[in-house]
Amino acid sequence: MQSASEMYTERADSHGASKEVLLHVEHLSQHFKMGRTTIKAVDDVSFDVYKGEVFGLVGESGCGKTTTGRSIIRIYDPTAGKILFKGKSISEKGMRPGRGELLSKIQMIFQDPIASLNPRMTVREIIAEGMVIHGVRDKEYIDNKVNQALEMVGLVPEHADRYPHEFSGGQRQRVGVARAIVIEPELIIADEPISALDVSIQAQVINLLNDLRRKMGLTILFIAHDLSVVKYFSDRIAVMYYGKIVELASSDELFRHPWHPYTQSLLSAIPLPDPNYEKRRRRTVYVPSAAHDYSADKPSLVEVTPGHFVNCNAAELAKLRGSLAK
Repeated sequence: MQSASEMYTERADSHGASKEVLLHVEHLSQHFKMGRTTIKAVDDVSFDVYKGEVFGLVGESGCGKTTTGRSIIRIYDPTAGKILFKGKSISEKGMRPGRGELLSKIQMIFQDPIASLNPRMTVREIIAEGMVIHGVRDKEYIDNKVNQALEMVGLVPEHADRYPHEFSGGQRQRVGVARAIVIEPELIIADEPISALDVSIQAQVINLLNDLRRKMGLTILFIAHDLSVVKYFSDRIAVMYYGKIVELASSDELFRHPWHPYTQSLLSAIPLPDPNYEKRRRRTVYVPSAAHDYSADKPSLVEVTPGHFVNCNAAELAKLRGSLAK
């Protein structure tokens, strides 16, 4: 069986520039040692993110979504695996000269807008920090870029001299977005950027990211646990469970044909603003030991239909394809 990453690369090559692979993640693992125990936060994960798309990564808390994003941007050094950005490796521990500049084209928006902003720094200093780190010293240029970034996220230049505690939660997250876009990245890793915000503010931040995506030609890796938001915002979705990707497909395809039992369980938990539906809704519970027998035949992520990948073994794959043939 071919890996998901091999399948993606072939499809990108056969379809040309519209399927250009910007980020290639192959067999990524991130393990943490806690005493004598090893925690496999991310375990052999492979996927590609195409240029210009929004790639959603979903799953319950603790499944490894955030750790995957932090490993890609090198907040953590990966335990194993390969990460290519624009065809060049950014995963080796001692990166070759010039790769740090390449890595700067990947920026992250963090989940908690309070914890991710230094309370001792002004908004101007927070947004400008990335430029200063990369050697920019022209104060007038820095001020112009900071003001431009603030206006792009719906704030005004007068906000630049304030401190984070003087803003609302939604405004603080806009500052976080401005910090991410000020050095003109190509890939944004948005780590649950709306989960700490009120529902009305969530919509504003999602619309802001959509606008920035169009204006700046951004590619976004969108990490979240709210499937309704992910469906609206993402082109393709990967579902994670216990450090592994269990299903990957286009947004519409995943919601129409969820094949993995865990995906079915997640979708069954989505509430709808319809009291009659909610009275009838039955939650599907995913119990791995009851749903699978992997004692002899181990699973892998395989392509069942074009672009739709499921983590399954040979017996489950045959059953899936048999049901599709009917």
